[in-house]
Amino acid sequence: MENLFVVNNPKDWALEIPGVEIVAARSYLTDPKYGTLRRVRVFNINRSYRYQSVGYYVSLLAAARGHRPIPSVSSIQQMKSQALVRLASEELHELIQKSLSQIQSDEFVLSVYFGRNLAKRYDKLAWALFNEFSALLMRAQFQRKSGIWELTGIRPISASDIPESHVAQLQEFAEFYFNRPRQPQPRHATERFDLAILSDEEEDHAPSDSKALAKFKKAGERLGFYVEFITREDYGRLAEFDALFIRETTNVLHHTYRFAERAQGQGLVVLDDPESILRCTNKVFLAELMQRHRIPIPETHIIHRQNIDAVKPNLTWPCILKQPDSSFSQGVFKAKCEAEFDEGADRLLDKSDLIIAQEFIPTDFDWRIGIIDRKVLYACRYFMARKEWKIAATDAKGKTNYGKVEAVPVEEVPQKVIQTALKAANLIGDGLYGVDLKQVGSKVYIIEVNDNPSIDAGYEDGVVKDELYNTIMEIFLQRILREKELPTHE
Repeated sequence: MENLFVVNNPKDWALEIPGVEIVAARSYLTDPKYGTLRRVRVFNINRSYRYQSVGYYVSLLAAARGHRPIPSVSSIQQMKSQALVRLASEELHELIQKSLSQIQSDEFVLSVYFGRNLAKRYDKLAWALFNEFSALLMRAQFQRKSGIWELTGIRPISASDIPESHVAQLQEFAEFYFNRPRQPQPRHATERFDLAILSDEEEDHAPSDSKALAKFKKAGERLGFYVEFITREDYGRLAEFDALFIRETTNVLHHTYRFAERAQGQGLVVLDDPESILRCTNKVFLAELMQRHRIPIPETHIIHRQNIDAVKPNLTWPCILKQPDSSFSQGVFKAKCEAEFDEGADRLLDKSDLIIAQEFIPTDFDWRIGIIDRKVLYACRYFMARKEWKIAATDAKGKTNYGKVEAVPVEEVPQKVIQTALKAANLIGDGLYGVDLKQVGSKVYIIEVNDNPSIDAGYEDGVVKDELYNTIMEIFLQRILREKELPTHE
């Protein structure tokens, strides 16, 4: 991929970075040759991103041309919005206080060069600001009010703003930024796209194990992708990629949702998309959605503190209490009687104004139907954990016991299970979902629709094998090609 540094005046640019072309902003905007380039990263280093200024138009036209502007127009708007700068200050509050604790004055300016600062003690803060605003060169202003430091402003730095004494260090930062290890060019270089897989090897209940992640990488490379595993520290680098595959457990109040939102806003193909995360991670929403569309679910009551006494006479014991954003069977309790119900409901209502009470339907296993792009991908039976009523149970020592997972050929799954799963998933979108269902005789009930479903090597892929990974990567490729209006390979 070609890299362009678009600057106000190339004569002011003192750095020499192999593989990077320095271009005057006016030339980029007016020279027709730049409009015809493909697969280009445009690093917008202008003195101003003011609305309708040259710097603003560089990022705006780069997006229109199918280039990847860094920063994007959305990041530029974030830099200029005092409300969003204030929000960033709140999110980075502890890091700001810790980083600036030794400053004696009540005002401080931090120069951020390629996510770094000349003083190593500010590197963590500099990288966090780069992740938030994505500009390679910027200055952050801080003020201390009533003993508390606040981020009060962000502005870009042009080449002419860089002190001569900083140039040597800046050169080192730039070389480090651009010399991250990359994979060799694949055979079909014209089909090469960059795919980021967001994962956390320290996560206790990660949706994919290391073997499955390796299989995703191999499948992507087979299609000509450059595949890179990224972490939450790489938020500011999303514009470098064509697609984002989230393989961390998602939650709306979590960096995974922010990654999905930013990736979608910057034109990346993303699984899970933010709307799917919003919908799937809240069981209150799912209950309302299924009931509205008359898709069978266990008898379900949405409970709040004002209606709890009125609901209790309608419950059958035992019943299941669910925290709306629970995952991996955590935040899910079985109440065998009214006393247990009161205790569990009180605990859950401290965290959420609404919770779910659901009929208990005992079965030996739940069906899990994997769906992507509105088509069935795989099927499994998830058996209950040993001596438990749910598929995963955590003991007092924090150890989680899982039930057996048995992959099943799709053609052997009852058609009613398949049809109900597809109907439910299609109400959410066209992403990657794991639909959980219970079957009792001829009756089938939706339990939930999960975004970011578990895909572990030797389990969900037990029947379809590597085709599972290949299919997901092929869908990424087809969506990228459609997004960029390139010929697809049907």
